[in-house]
Amino acid sequence: MNPALLVLEDGRVFHGVAYGAEGETFGEIVFNTGMTGYQETLTDPSYARQIVAMTAPHIGNTGVNDEDPESRGIQVAGYVVREPARVASNWRATGSLGSALREQGVVGIAMPGTRALTRHLRDKGAMRAAIFSGPEALTPGEDALLERVRQSLSMEGADLAQSVSTSETYVIPAQGEKRYTVAAVDLGIKSMTPYRMSERGCEVHVLPASSTAEEILAIAPDGVFFSNGPGDPAASGYAVDALRGVLDAGKPFFGICFGNQIFGRALGLRTYKLKFGHRGINQPVQDRTTGKVDVSAHNHGFAVDAPTDGPFDTPYGRAEVSHVNLNDGCVEGLRLLDRPAFSVQYHPEAAAGPHDAAGLFDRFCEIMEGSR
Repeated sequence: MNPALLVLEDGRVFHGVAYGAEGETFGEIVFNTGMTGYQETLTDPSYARQIVAMTAPHIGNTGVNDEDPESRGIQVAGYVVREPARVASNWRATGSLGSALREQGVVGIAMPGTRALTRHLRDKGAMRAAIFSGPEALTPGEDALLERVRQSLSMEGADLAQSVSTSETYVIPAQGEKRYTVAAVDLGIKSMTPYRMSERGCEVHVLPASSTAEEILAIAPDGVFFSNGPGDPAASGYAVDALRGVLDAGKPFFGICFGNQIFGRALGLRTYKLKFGHRGINQPVQDRTTGKVDVSAHNHGFAVDAPTDGPFDTPYGRAEVSHVNLNDGCVEGLRLLDRPAFSVQYHPEAAAGPHDAAGLFDRFCEIMEGSR
């Protein structure tokens, strides 16, 4: 197997062997703490322009299949694992993970230092990085490769939602009797999200990220949804403007992850970059109204800065922080008190789990019903 290097912008270098496609790739290096669901992670559009390091030691044991992808292909910029599975063993598998990475041109590295890498990122924070594999990619030498990493693009100020969004509107029909029409703005939507709504009788119209308020409202939706997605919410002013038009029209609103950040900015709040973000399926989030704690799936590097000591005023009436992260106090949800609009920072669709927060889709249906 050919040698490979993972080079971080602070000068830290990790040695390993090529995994997946060979060549070079640049992105922000982050880690994911999930022990399952690697195929859902790889195909989550929120990971665009990110090199994902898995903390679970063995990856690829169950291969890949045609049922679990969350989008049309692998979205990560690069992939870091400790020990790839030599054999894929699962009755649903249609191929191996290594083959899928090669076929889709995803450069990866298998290396013994994933624990050291994770500890380093927990201390220094997410940063720019690159994977170089194969003799040709490694030829310039470590100093030259480090300089290239330091010249690569930063995640701050990056507008990535439009690059992963659908280019044309499509419709996911309701399962069984149609109860509601939902306009879902695709900022990097996972395929399980409209499916969860369709299970509840929603006909979901999935629209491009650049859709205006007029285009969203032209569907005559019972409710509007803004999805998860990649990049810096401060660089997606078009989505903020569209959401303000939706809120002006009084339509029920539900946002997830990037949609929560866009909601916060629409309310006049600031967003900021987290030091190392939340990525995995084991984050404890508390509903401040009920005190209930959900173990939840996360994938975000930015968060909303909002007062947690009580209701605050916005252009759309009073609002409050509805959920907080029990690990670091990060804002995990917002809701308007005078209008039917709420959002959460985590992923209630949760493929491949956990499913503690699936009831949020029921809540969305309830506010659509109450607004008729």
